[in-house]
Amino acid sequence: MSLIHASAIIDPKATLGSDVTVGPYCIVGQDVHLHDRVKLHSHVVVDGRTDVGEDTQIYPFSSIGLPPQDLKYKGEDSELVIGKRNTIREYVTMNPGTEDGGMRTIVGDDCLFMASTHVAHDCIVGNNVIMANNATLAGHVEVGDFAIIGGLAAVHQFARIGRHAIVGGMTGVENNVIPYGSVVGDRARLSGLNVVGLKRRAFSKEDISNLRTAYRMLFAEEGTLAERIEVVANMFGDNVAIMEVITFMKADSPRGLTQPR
Repeated sequence: MSLIHASAIIDPKATLGSDVTVGPYCIVGQDVHLHDRVKLHSHVVVDGRTDVGEDTQIYPFSSIGLPPQDLKYKGEDSELVIGKRNTIREYVTMNPGTEDGGMRTIVGDDCLFMASTHVAHDCIVGNNVIMANNATLAGHVEVGDFAIIGGLAAVHQFARIGRHAIVGGMTGVENNVIPYGSVVGDRARLSGLNVVGLKRRAFSKEDISNLRTAYRMLFAEEGTLAERIEVVANMFGDNVAIMEVITFMKADSPRGLTQPR
């Protein structure tokens, strides 16, 4: 049985699964779908075409699914899809998509969004992502699985953050960050690999050693980037992690690659 506080305002057309909790002073719009065991703690606004997955918790003063902060948005019927088992802390904002970005913002499963984080229109956030306090994603950003965005970090629109990458606190990310990479600085620069994260996720010593070798070769001073990518691809063609980095680097993107200083 769902637990709905008497002060909550829920549109009769909203869809609520089983055992949903809607706390004091929450507002739920007509096109919202809260799946089983979703919990809105209090003072939460969920509006627009927003789908919130099972066992997700949203904490006070979060604004979820309201119109994008984009002057090009003209009221198109876009949506925000949030996966399962997410923790969305206080003052978080998440916006739906726009016509220019495929009409959908997507958040995966098992993510942690600490207080005052922002996920803008048309972002695609993977699974097990952590965004620390006040970290922000501009529009059309892609964040891979297990990435960590440090506190007060800001990611430029259309940038991509690869899987298992880590962005240091107070870092401005203007360009793409390779999978497994670690970036720091007021304007992000590569500082190596996210070795701590790799160890935590049970990558073997051999895997980490191979990634380090590939990293040094890819960002060496000799030759062009295209030449270095070809050499590494030929040397490590059967290594899944390294080929993931290669594929990421070769993909078309309006943003360049974040480089070492």
